[in-house]
Amino acid sequence: MRRIIWPFEYRHLRAFGRVRTAAGIVLVGLGVVTLVGGSFAAVAIAWGIVFLAAAAAAANLAWAAWLMAIARSASART
Repeated sequence: MRRIIWPFEYRHLRAFGRVRTAAGIVLVGLGVVTLVGGSFAAVAIAWGIVFLAAAAAAANLAWAAWLMAIARSASART
């Protein structure tokens, strides 16, 4: 795992997992609000796609869940 994950991120797995989860939720929310608030106009659809693509909702939240799973499985430091 240490070769795949950036070293600074590996030392702070829980924090990065929480930040990625929050960012994914916020960007998905922005995409949905933009689509609904814009009455599905072409410009609103374009901005909604931008927010949803930036969120990469499933990938971002899956990565965060993976980081949190690694953090939970790590042995306790004594």
